Amino acid sequence: MKRGLKGLSVIVTLAMLLILLGGALVTKTGSGDGCGDSWPLCNGELIPSNITFELVIELSHRLVSGASGILVLLLCVWAWIALGHIREVRPLAFISFFFLVLQALIGAAAVMWGQSDTVLALHFGISLISFASVLLLTLIIFEVDKKFDADSVVIGSTMKKHIYGSILYTYVVVYTGALVRHKEASLACPDIPFCSNAAGWLPGDINQWIQMGHRTAATLIFVWILIAFIHAFKHYRDQKNIYYSWLIALVLVTMQAISGMLVVVTRLNLGLALAHALIISLLFGVLSYLTLLATRSKRTK
Repeated sequence: MKRGLKGLSVIVTLAMLLILLGGALVTKTGSGDGCGDSWPLCNGELIPSNITFELVIELSHRLVSGASGILVLLLCVWAWIALGHIREVRPLAFISFFFLVLQALIGAAAVMWGQSDTVLALHFGISLISFASVLLLTLIIFEVDKKFDADSVVIGSTMKKHIYGSILYTYVVVYTGALVRHKEASLACPDIPFCSNAAGWLPGDINQWIQMGHRTAATLIFVWILIAFIHAFKHYRDQKNIYYSWLIALVLVTMQAISGMLVVVTRLNLGLALAHALIISLLFGVLSYLTLLATRSKRTK
């Protein structure tokens, strides 16, 4: 049973990543209307007759999301039964499935009735919470805490503030990035580092303010994670799960910054844009693991 549960957890985690990337692909290719205003059917048909590129992208995303929903439900029930004695398992199982259903309902509502860009920007963030919950379930199933001796983790108040603050702020950064995509403001500021290096650094319209707001927020999370890593380097090198988690977070946030700049420089290269979405998802996963450790630490350093 345990081997099967481990295998399922890995499959579901990868499936959740595909959902996140699929949602980003739908937005970046403008495929949200690929199936018209029909849901769950596509253009009112079970098997579409008029195949287009946008239809393939949108329908593939729906199929992956639907199949993943069944797998997530199976994982949650199985983990609930097999590992329900671990205090985090039941809440994580509930959150995983609830937020996956919520993002599906928001997506369906957007197709059938339309939604504002500010609401649609929540779609990626909601999926991200579901992904992070599934990832933590997977780590628990693989007994990562026992492997890294998490019961002896000692986290001080300063580090806890870095952990809780950075994950909440990262979620804000994720929302601003999603808003940039849904407002189609990705190239509102065509230059780096300013909005327009020739015309001056101040934005001139709402889309430019959204773009520069996201850049500013992303810069601040990079600085925050760098400071947290320095703190971990000074005080937590003997606790490898803390130290290496912040090291990985620093590498990921650096890659995130570079990929974001390259997206602008290459004028929305699709591969780089998807990499941008993937990296922030992985970063949120690492910060979620640190949050799990922080909640388990009963002593302060």
